[in-house]
Amino acid sequence: MRVAVGADHAGFPLKEVALKTLRELGHEPIDLGGDGTDPLDDYPDYSKAVGTAIQNGVADRGVLLCGSGVGASVAVNKMRGLRGALCHDLFSARQGVEDDDINVLCLGARVIDAETAAPLITAFMNARFSGLERHARRLAKVLKMEEECIH
Repeated sequence: MRVAVGADHAGFPLKEVALKTLRELGHEPIDLGGDGTDPLDDYPDYSKAVGTAIQNGVADRGVLLCGSGVGASVAVNKMRGLRGALCHDLFSARQGVEDDDINVLCLGARVIDAETAAPLITAFMNARFSGLERHARRLAKVLKMEEECIH
């Protein structure tokens, strides 16, 4: 699977572990920046880059890294077809895909460390949407909300 990865300066400490974990799992990470050197770079820019890669079919999923993971999650969820979730526990990282079909994992480098991030990325990448009727029904409602949104 192709996975777009983006990190602002605050998320950068987890970027190498994300890229390494994805490679070890047999996936193709797509590094969309940053390099950790610009304290003025902004998480919305990386959220947009990762989201656009998924929208354009360049990537299948994404991993976004910022200080808390919250900003990246908020930003990527403004984009059509993107379902990002902040997950700092294994259950949510797996269940978010299985039940809610999330396609972007958001992590906060000021909240978790590399030893925590790697298993979260693994749980996210190993999970698949269950397609169970109740989850498909709920996802359809979310997608309808997205379509009805006035821009």
